[in-house]
Amino acid sequence: MADTYTLISSVTVGAGGASSISFSSIPTTYTDLLVRVSARATSGGGWSDSTITFNGGTTYSSRYLYGDSSAANSGSSASAIVTRGANGNSTTANTFGNSDIYIPNYAGSNAKSVSIDDVTENNSGATNSAITHLEAGLSASTTAINSITLTLGSGNYVQYSTAYLYGIKNS
Repeated sequence: MADTYTLISSVTVGAGGASSISFSSIPTTYTDLLVRVSARATSGGGWSDSTITFNGGTTYSSRYLYGDSSAANSGSSASAIVTRGANGNSTTANTFGNSDIYIPNYAGSNAKSVSIDDVTENNSGATNSAITHLEAGLSASTTAINSITLTLGSGNYVQYSTAYLYGIKNS
């Protein structure tokens, strides 16, 4: 059980938006990392995908499950880890999606596992009015994670989207 969550860094998107959110110079003094995101994007649809990269790496894989107001879906990727927690511009105005990205043993010398739990919200009652998404990912890198970048597939994160990076120490 985690004893302490320590805020390492935070990002708040300013006026004009941003296509990505990054954390760098992550210390290796914690056991695990948690990235907590509240985001909205200028791209269309009920949600916007953000690709997660560590240390600028390129070797990732993942399995995911998500559901919306009409169906459940699942799949896999041999090349990316993706969060679907940014509300798209067709959702209820001023509503932000939320993501938790958990990375255990981020400083260890093994491949890095990632678990993602995110949700987008929309009270329109239309198809895709809410998306719940779970993803398990793996980075093949055995190097300690010292940077994390979330990059939207299209559009920008809107002003006031936020991301918080926490270091977690287990006793």
